[in-house]
Amino acid sequence: MADIEMTLREPTNAEDCFVLGMSYSSGAGVAVDLVQAHKWFNIAAMRGHKEGAQLRREIAEQMADAEIGCAQRAARDWLKANPQTPAPEVRVAA
Repeated sequence: MADIEMTLREPTNAEDCFVLGMSYSSGAGVAVDLVQAHKWFNIAAMRGHKEGAQLRREIAEQMADAEIGCAQRAARDWLKANPQTPAPEVRVAA
């Protein structure tokens, strides 16, 4: 599982995480892995991707509870290791 992920580009934003979830859910270039798909859709949703939450729910319907728990732990671990950098504050002159 980790070897497959190493061949894919490391995500940098919500859209990239969503695309990675699509790859794992459909088997586009990698073996289908619903745990990884759920993980990346979850991260995408947490980072603001509107479709991420919907596809996470759809994938979860095909998974056992233990698999969902594994995916949620993996997403939490990834989010801890890759905190989102806040956007720089922009000041507008009055």
